[in-house]
Amino acid sequence: MDKFTLRVSGMTCAGCVATVENAIRKVEGVEEAWVNFADHTAVVAGDVSHEKVISAIVDAGYGASETKGGAAEQTADSADDKPLLYKTIYSGVVGFILFAVSMTHLAPAIHTGQANTLWLLLGLLTLSALAYSGSHIFKGAWKQAKHGSSNMDTLVALGTGAAWVYSMLVVIVPNWVPELARHVYFEASAVIIAFINFGSLLEHRARGKTSQAIRRLIGLQARTAHVMRGNQEADIPIEQVALNDFVRVRPGEKIPVDGFIIEGQSVVDESMITGEPIAVSKKPGDEVIGGTINASGSFLFRAARVGEQTMLARIMELVKIAQNSKPPIGRLADKVASIFVPVVILISIATLIAWWYWGPEPKASYMLVTSMSVLVIACPCALGLATPISIMLGINKAAEFGILIRNADALQKAGSVTTVLLDKTGTVTEGKPKVVAVKTRSTLPENYVLQLAASLEALSEHPIASAITGHAKQLGISLLEVRDFKAAAGKGVVATVNASLAHCGSERYLQQLNMDTGGIDVQAFIDAGHTLVYVAVDGELAGVVAIADTLKSDSRSAINRLKDLGLKVVLVSGDHPNAVNHIARQLDIREVHAQVIPAQKADEVKRYQQLGQVVAMVGDGINDAPALAQADVGFAIGRGTDVAIESANMTLVGNSINALADAVLVSRATMKNIKQNLFGAFIFNTLGIPIAAGVLYPFLGFLLNPMIAAAAMAMSSFTVVSNANRLRLFSPRR
Repeated sequence: MDKFTLRVSGMTCAGCVATVENAIRKVEGVEEAWVNFADHTAVVAGDVSHEKVISAIVDAGYGASETKGGAAEQTADSADDKPLLYKTIYSGVVGFILFAVSMTHLAPAIHTGQANTLWLLLGLLTLSALAYSGSHIFKGAWKQAKHGSSNMDTLVALGTGAAWVYSMLVVIVPNWVPELARHVYFEASAVIIAFINFGSLLEHRARGKTSQAIRRLIGLQARTAHVMRGNQEADIPIEQVALNDFVRVRPGEKIPVDGFIIEGQSVVDESMITGEPIAVSKKPGDEVIGGTINASGSFLFRAARVGEQTMLARIMELVKIAQNSKPPIGRLADKVASIFVPVVILISIATLIAWWYWGPEPKASYMLVTSMSVLVIACPCALGLATPISIMLGINKAAEFGILIRNADALQKAGSVTTVLLDKTGTVTEGKPKVVAVKTRSTLPENYVLQLAASLEALSEHPIASAITGHAKQLGISLLEVRDFKAAAGKGVVATVNASLAHCGSERYLQQLNMDTGGIDVQAFIDAGHTLVYVAVDGELAGVVAIADTLKSDSRSAINRLKDLGLKVVLVSGDHPNAVNHIARQLDIREVHAQVIPAQKADEVKRYQQLGQVVAMVGDGINDAPALAQADVGFAIGRGTDVAIESANMTLVGNSINALADAVLVSRATMKNIKQNLFGAFIFNTLGIPIAAGVLYPFLGFLLNPMIAAAAMAMSSFTVVSNANRLRLFSPRR
């Protein structure tokens, strides 16, 4: 299924979002579409040509084009600021002149039988403001009318247009209007347009801050790479780096693409990708990620992923797609907004009729003022921005801390998680066996037994053998010469070492050879679930090497953070109960499920869900994929398998579950922000419309001036965007 992004122009409120989404979804081959009012883009999924979708959007009365991608696309909108600024200034100046004329009575009263030339000139000056500063509004309203729909442009165009037409009628044919109603509203039309443009300008600039995380990700990319061409080193643009190229990285430089070190070693700062502040040591065979910084040392690496396949490019694409998706709360807001404009128009008509029947003289003036105020104050811009602007910022913030969110549904659900099911191996543990203890007969030193075991296991490729030889190397223990090596598959090995016959393997292997394995007390190792390797020399037990999967360095602190957030933590593993319980005790996890096969992991998730819990599952392997898919929110460890990552809603890019607590906190902060925005937007419209319609007039003699209504509407949008931008300051680890 193809997924692509389009830039949409002409959207002015949340009602437009529903119109554009419906138009796209009607195109044959489209499976899903998400339109983001905050950054004016649409993500389309399905087997359909881009041209067909663009045509459908244009037919609905909007503009559409393919995104260029890259940094240029991210900053393209900034060019729109200047024309909008000029339009705001022009209509503001005209409005101020008209307001000054009205308040100081510089223009004569309007009478029948007179030319009223000055008022006519002022009317034409107002028209110039409407034509220049409000042209985009009136064009948008006309497009919507042609397609049988309406949006914010419709409301503003109706309000300001009606005020201007009424005022010109008063000037040209004053005898058509009762004397008490001979008021002009030129200044209201101009000032309303000025405030609408000013609000759009503020909103536009505040909105631009929401894409800073994407711009930062783009900024992480190196511009050039030092690629080996034969024996020569050539500097080429990173776009020209090919798969399997050998690339040199010097101290302080950004790593251009993903790959594996083949020569040299260094320390790499991966914080911008994983969110982890501690630099990581790298040696031959280790993976390096494009965009991270080589802190010290020089190394040569082989390019393994280039272009759009690099982790950084995939992160940027995932962030963009997730930003355009909608959580349930956002879809609800869009539905409300889609019917809001027609309802407001009906309320405005009802207001006009009410003032005609029950209003005092001059009825015509009161009718115009109240109905115009209703149209202007009710524009649902704030409602349309309330959710997407916070979603964009929340997903950006998550990306900063090494959390990739696949869709906004997951972002909403993560904050309401009550139970976390953790896989053991590779999630809370390193996922690699390590030597944790060596126990010998009282007469033998530990290093001698470890040297024997490492010398025998050096010829084996089994992970346990690698753990033993690696531990010996770490301690600086040299290997002995081995002769006549033989391996018994799945049991152990035997060889001659220093003229002695040495065996290394499982307890059962030695017992089958009629050796006594009971001379060393290993009960504590068995209780802890450790794997035991027995070492014998000349038929007698020499010692036992205990192997275990060890905890990650930050697993304890991460579990404590989850508990502090009020979450129940459960350990679920396919390992032996002794091994699982040993890890659980170290992490102070009370609820444990061991020897759970992959299908049963998904059943465990389902069981907690049936108990009314909102369940998060965290895993890294293929065996975790069914449970990750079943969970309300699935978290894959970024260093895990592709199957696990594809099955999860979120990916923790680093190797730490600390990011899980970060994800929950980012989700909670984002949802709180969205609710604040929606509450503010709904309250504003709920209170603003009745006040604009004049409900306070019978009690307080108060009517809302249309200019004040326009200012309030503009500021409501700006307030929502500014409140959302507070998320930029949020840190889950503060």
